[in-house]
Amino acid sequence: MMMKQLLLSFSALLVFLHFTTTLAQAPAKSPAQAPAAQAPALTQAQSPASSGPANVTAILEKAGKFSTLILLLKNTQVGDQINSQISNTYKGLTLFAPTDAAFSNLKSSTLNSLSDKQTLQLIQFHVLPTCISLSQFQAVSNPLHTVAGDSEQFPLNVTASSSNQVSISTGLVNATVTDNLYTDSQLAVYEVDKVLLPLKVFGPKTPAPAPIAPPTPKQAPPTTITPVVTSTAMGLIRHAALSFGVAAIAAFSL
Repeated sequence: MMMKQLLLSFSALLVFLHFTTTLAQAPAKSPAQAPAAQAPALTQAQSPASSGPANVTAILEKAGKFSTLILLLKNTQVGDQINSQISNTYKGLTLFAPTDAAFSNLKSSTLNSLSDKQTLQLIQFHVLPTCISLSQFQAVSNPLHTVAGDSEQFPLNVTASSSNQVSISTGLVNATVTDNLYTDSQLAVYEVDKVLLPLKVFGPKTPAPAPIAPPTPKQAPPTTITPVVTSTAMGLIRHAALSFGVAAIAAFSL
């Protein structure tokens, strides 16, 4: 009896020791990780702000090779006017952007010889007061109106082929659109290979009319002086004639 109890106790001890050893050898479980935080769903108030209207200077800076045009847009404030107008008009604007290479092909004195007004007109001549896509140039009515002035003083003719090859003529320069830099519903910016020179600024100057000579005054006819004989003089003449007659008769009588 005593022997059975000892065996049972010994068996229980072995089971306990085996269970304890197994627990000790089992790897400890890593602490449970908290679930990753998720970004809250955007509501209408939290939606990202829109990028806003296009900025013509930023577009040209991103494209590169337009340093001269950017400087002229800044100096004439046309760049600011474009950015302001595309935010406040439904018609939009179109800009023909000559490259730095196009400006370098001008005569060295071309830009320096211009007055401030002429420089402004030159840059405004590259801007159309409506946003026109490449395909829409096929249906435009020439000459086009530019921001520089009406089409009579600043004529600009644009033609486009069915493959959207756009050509521009100013009467002095024939240029080609070489790239579509940017187009949306309010602004279109096209790279052109030449500076568009307006006739009003760079065309031959009409010579000033010769001054009209004042009319030659008419000369008065020569004045004829008629001797005036007084009554006294007439009496003396008669007396002398009478005396001469008497003397002559006396002489013939001798």
